[in-house]
Amino acid sequence: MITLEEFQKIELRVATIVSAERVPGTDKLLKLQVDLGGEQRQLVAGIAKHYAPEELVGQQIVVVTNLQPAVIRGVESKGMLLAASTDDYAQLALVTVQRPMPNGCRVK
Repeated sequence: MITLEEFQKIELRVATIVSAERVPGTDKLLKLQVDLGGEQRQLVAGIAKHYAPEELVGQQIVVVTNLQPAVIRGVESKGMLLAASTDDYAQLALVTVQRPMPNGCRVK
């Protein structure tokens, strides 16, 4: 359990995927460029077995924006997208917004 104050430290924002490509030498990773409204960031996500890069472009997703950057398989990631999955990862779905929203708006 975490406190409400701890949860409020997590910065969730809406972003639009502007490009997506496979990370060379991996079968699970995609490199995404996302628009956070005034800022573009690169994310690395282990969703390649569930999504083709071309089907992601234009989708609005929810991103954790205040994580420390990480290097994953030699590629820098400056955030984390949210997705739901079954325990065995047989099914995976991105967390998206129901209606178009301005990029960068806060998810509360």
